[in-house]
Amino acid sequence: MDVTCPYCGEPVELLVDASAGAAAYAEDCPVCCRPMQVHVEIDGESVAVRVRTGDE
Repeated sequence: MDVTCPYCGEPVELLVDASAGAAAYAEDCPVCCRPMQVHVEIDGESVAVRVRTGDE
């Protein structure tokens, strides 16, 4: 899943395991190394991923 880092604005590819269901976790940006808050939402066949800073 392609997202944009909320800190540096660079495109980042995240591997998301949709079979695990909805999830929230922290993952470091591979470009700037700052911790992004990742939120995975699943609605039937649709998977949505949002990333935020730890401050939001």
